[in-house]
Amino acid sequence: MVIITRIGRLRDYGVFRDFRWPSDLPEFGRYNLIYGWNGTGKTMLSRLFQAVEEKEEPFTGQVTMLVSGRDVKNEEFPEVSVAVRVFNRDFVEKTVFPAGGDVAPIYFVLGKQNVEKQRQVEQLKASLEKAQAGLDSAREKKRHADSEFDKFCKRRALAIKEILRSPGTNPYNNYDKSDFEQRARKMASADDRQAHELSPESRETLLAQHRATPKPKIPPCAYRLPDLKSLGETVSGLLSTTVLSSVIPWLKEDAEASSWVHEGLGLHQERQATNCLFCGSIVPKDRLAALEAHFSTEYEEFLRKLDAQVTKVRGALKSISELSLPNPAQLYDDLISEYEAAQAKLEGELELAEDTLGALLKALEKKRGAVFERARLDIPMSQFDAGTVDRLNEVIQKHNKACDDFQSRAVNAREQLEAGTVADDLEEFRNLADDTEKAAPTVNEARAHIDRLKDEVRRLEKEIVEHRQPAEELNRDLHSYLGHDELRLEIKETGYAIVRRDAPAEALSEGETTAIALLYFLKSLQDRRFDLRKGVVVLDDPVSSLDANALYSAFGFIRERTRHAGQLVILTHNFTFFRQVRYWFHHLKGQKKKEVTQRPARFYMLDCSYKEGRRFASVRRLDPLLEQFESEYHYLFARISRAAMAEPQVALEQNYVLPNLARRLLETFLAFRRPGTPEGLYEKLLTVDFDKAKKTRILRFVHTYSHADALAEPEHDLSVLSEAHGVLNDLLLLMEKEDPDHYSAMASLVGSYNEREGS
Repeated sequence: MVIITRIGRLRDYGVFRDFRWPSDLPEFGRYNLIYGWNGTGKTMLSRLFQAVEEKEEPFTGQVTMLVSGRDVKNEEFPEVSVAVRVFNRDFVEKTVFPAGGDVAPIYFVLGKQNVEKQRQVEQLKASLEKAQAGLDSAREKKRHADSEFDKFCKRRALAIKEILRSPGTNPYNNYDKSDFEQRARKMASADDRQAHELSPESRETLLAQHRATPKPKIPPCAYRLPDLKSLGETVSGLLSTTVLSSVIPWLKEDAEASSWVHEGLGLHQERQATNCLFCGSIVPKDRLAALEAHFSTEYEEFLRKLDAQVTKVRGALKSISELSLPNPAQLYDDLISEYEAAQAKLEGELELAEDTLGALLKALEKKRGAVFERARLDIPMSQFDAGTVDRLNEVIQKHNKACDDFQSRAVNAREQLEAGTVADDLEEFRNLADDTEKAAPTVNEARAHIDRLKDEVRRLEKEIVEHRQPAEELNRDLHSYLGHDELRLEIKETGYAIVRRDAPAEALSEGETTAIALLYFLKSLQDRRFDLRKGVVVLDDPVSSLDANALYSAFGFIRERTRHAGQLVILTHNFTFFRQVRYWFHHLKGQKKKEVTQRPARFYMLDCSYKEGRRFASVRRLDPLLEQFESEYHYLFARISRAAMAEPQVALEQNYVLPNLARRLLETFLAFRRPGTPEGLYEKLLTVDFDKAKKTRILRFVHTYSHADALAEPEHDLSVLSEAHGVLNDLLLLMEKEDPDHYSAMASLVGSYNEREGS
């Protein structure tokens, strides 16, 4: 039963700067062994499992873990219902050796009455599982409803933002889902959706106002249409008027001649000429008198009236021809259509006025040649719309006001457009919001039901608490493990106290501390509150600081107490312990199957690479060298020899791990080659007969970029790393000179391995 399948993503989580589970890396199995030196992220991984156990969010970074078939992110960790028990330094400090407190009790069930109560507890726990499944289902429905609601709000907010954003200061430039949700809830609460709905025409007008750029004002049109009715009446009166005089018949009948003679008479009168200005003959006095009688004073006055009216009509025509209206492009876009309609109406009136005035002018000119005859005005005098100019100016006034209120006008347009868009989306918003609101009570009811069941379980468990037997069994385990009974757990009302010969135990050794903590943890797996066969057990370096005998004893307890776990994860940097677990896992039933996915056990290692001076941890397949060799020394020798034989021109970052490997190999080699020499790598190297310059070079290499326990952050001259290829060859030469037979045997072993692996 695989409960935790993989760690999908670790970003800024300790040394896991940006880890993604590789597609070719097998997922976790039921049994899992992870090997990694100190500083490669083991503790961070154990704390990740601990976050699941304690139902807390990971304390840092972005995390995704596949649990029970579902990707769980940081904020979802408190909702995970998987039973997990983690052994690490935090467990030891908080539970086994808490500051100023007793060791927490382990609860067993004893007595016939308690057995019956325990049966009730088990039934309640079965109900709890069903209730938890119901809660998970309700949470999933709520999560889905919340997600759909959230996506809808984001999508509609983005649409509004795309439409309404503009250069400069504009709140819609940062419009987001919370703004949309707030506006929609306000509209839904006020129930005034219809008041904000926009017609296509209104929307286009508002969009034009929103997109507009500032424009100058336009002076209003000062033109006024002529009073055609009054003009028509005047012209009609003139046409119907006749002049009373001594008419000369032929002049009356010949308008052109009459006009010519009238003009000539005026010249003769002006010059007081007695001779005809045309032929030079003397004009008889009676002829002049007859002409003057024909063209009388009344005649002259009437002509002046006709000419005055002609001038007036011509002036009106000139005003029309000289009238220049503003170009529609001068106005804001949203006013153009209204302006063009008013302009077209005015131009129609002007065209009609021009036609009428032209007809009046012709009638007047015709009357001038026929002043002795009555005439009728046969021109239809239409009723003109005198308000067309005012309506045109009203549009211009709107434009000028828009110039004054440009900013507030744009703001108002955006607010109306936002409200109109929200109004269009309000029904869908209400439906999705209702889904989220309906989902919440279901979750709360399911959670309340679970709380009631848990309260009942706690009440029954309080009545059946018994932690004497676990203490007695733990004391027997300690006796067996340590070989003496000096240390034991003393039963207290609230837990256990660690005593040595009936007195509080003080100054515990690291081995004693580890033994008590580990045995206590393994015993706690039998606690009635934890179902081992359905739970996940994680052990992080459980044999730290133990000698060889204690290590093998600890391994025996671990294998016996965890073999029935639903899922087991062991992390270690101790190669001896790693080898024991590896052997155990290799001999599990089904481990020989060809397909990795069908094997119960999986093997991994933690690796660190360096980029820009920072460590980047990752989980990868266990190095085949670690699977092949039976000691860490073999593995170190194989890695160093492989690096020494590799191409020297590689990226410096690939060399960061080599000083640490070289130091551990050299320390192990000299430990059995120079057992009687003083402590310290430098002191031991002094006793080796080898080139002094090369020894100095080796020392500088392993001291600058290595540490006994952890991979250090780079802080020195990178040129040291560039010497890795040469230094590693010097190290192998030193080992060969110091112990040729040993070196030859190791090189042969590694060489045969490399041939098999094709490296």
